[in-house]
Amino acid sequence: MTPQKLDTSVRAINEWLARSVKSLGNHSDRLNAINVFPVADGDTGSNLYLTARAGHDAVSELESDDIGGFLEVAARASMESARGNSGTLFAVFLSGLSEPWIGHERLTAPLLALGLERAKVRSWSALSEPVEGTMLSVINAIALAAGSTLAHIKTDHESRAALDTLLVQMKQAAQLAVKGTETELAPLLEAGVVDAGAVGMLIIIDELCAAIRNADTDFTSYEDFHGYKIQDPHVHLNREAESGVEVMCTVSLDALGAATLRGQLDAMGNSVIMSPVNQLEEDTYRWRVHVHVDEAQPALELIGKYGEPVNVSVTDLCTHDD
Repeated sequence: MTPQKLDTSVRAINEWLARSVKSLGNHSDRLNAINVFPVADGDTGSNLYLTARAGHDAVSELESDDIGGFLEVAARASMESARGNSGTLFAVFLSGLSEPWIGHERLTAPLLALGLERAKVRSWSALSEPVEGTMLSVINAIALAAGSTLAHIKTDHESRAALDTLLVQMKQAAQLAVKGTETELAPLLEAGVVDAGAVGMLIIIDELCAAIRNADTDFTSYEDFHGYKIQDPHVHLNREAESGVEVMCTVSLDALGAATLRGQLDAMGNSVIMSPVNQLEEDTYRWRVHVHVDEAQPALELIGKYGEPVNVSVTDLCTHDD
């Protein structure tokens, strides 16, 4: 592969999304099997796959030369249909990534680095209590790797060679981040597995690099991740599932309402994720809300005090998906 053969157009972004859907689907059983954090409910792979599919479906017939605008449409659709913690964070990642790319027809190393930094900031700020050893570790690692690599590249930063160098460093950083998750979180260390969401994020990053480089994706190195061999049993079934429900919805809020609602949801439950979907007015956004609570009704009533919740989904956290 020579840098001159890199595809930096919308075509590559569309190919990335399509490949991510396929690979997340192929790996969903393995990801579900090692899903022990933050809830041992065995659905991380399924949630990532369904969220990615919603994003790709939204742009499958979209014609555009704007890489950022194209990805923004996919990100918004993913956000509206996001499933679980992992799916919601993936949608937030896509949204952040797209922002600096809007108005550009070609991806460059500086644009990729800017997008990854923005995606990192958006992902970390979406969570009330961000935790290392998860998808966030991979997102953080690739953003840092991109920024550091760009700072040390001697050649033209806008060149395809610079972008190729950055892709190589991103892949390596993501791999190392996944391997490190097992020792960063006690539940993962106890179960002897890496984080399911982190592996899912690695799949997405590997497919991004492969789509741009017009290359096949090699997943053989994943066999070295603890707990990731296909014959392994679903380790989450050996752990006590969290009680309660997962509530997700979309609601229109101004900045003060969003901040107040987040604080009250933090007091009511946990795993709170709030991220803007799109701007409606000067200070009003559509927000995607995610929270784990004992019962759905009090949470929905609380959200209803600030705006009308739509696209509501309630999932029992006690249900294991085999």
